[in-house]
Amino acid sequence: MDSQLSSGKEWLDRLLALMNLTAKVNTEGFETLDSNSNSSWLNIDGSGLTPEETQQLIGDKGEGIDAIQYLANTILNLDAEPETQNSFVIELDGYRVRRNQELGILTQDAIEQVRSTGEEIEISGLSSAERKQIHSLIEETEGLKSESRGQEPDRRLVVRLQSSEVEL
Repeated sequence: MDSQLSSGKEWLDRLLALMNLTAKVNTEGFETLDSNSNSSWLNIDGSGLTPEETQQLIGDKGEGIDAIQYLANTILNLDAEPETQNSFVIELDGYRVRRNQELGILTQDAIEQVRSTGEEIEISGLSSAERKQIHSLIEETEGLKSESRGQEPDRRLVVRLQSSEVEL
């Protein structure tokens, strides 16, 4: 295990202990889940957690696990040079895998709808990390463009034809 992954595991183990949760963190078996990025997956083993504790960690619409992931990425990269920073993905109970599949389907549906109608489509209810993920997928899709509109907490992702001009 490399030192950044080891540091991430230690940090998350410590956080869970401070929260009085009996969960361990493992790093094995997730290398192929996000093969397009340099992300390090930290999996919280929820076998010692109650369903309520698991739900509390994940939070409403993933807000809890997103907050933990944001803290991990911020704190663990504080002193690192930009080229050596690591991206951490926090997983619990298959949440990230399921959500990534849902986002893939949502993105494909949006692409098909925009291509068939020529009209832009707005997608609301996404976290900033989810919007970023969809932006990356749309960026790789010829003829389409995406942007974010609005202010938090009502920020929306818009998918449109690349040739469409936005009225300001």
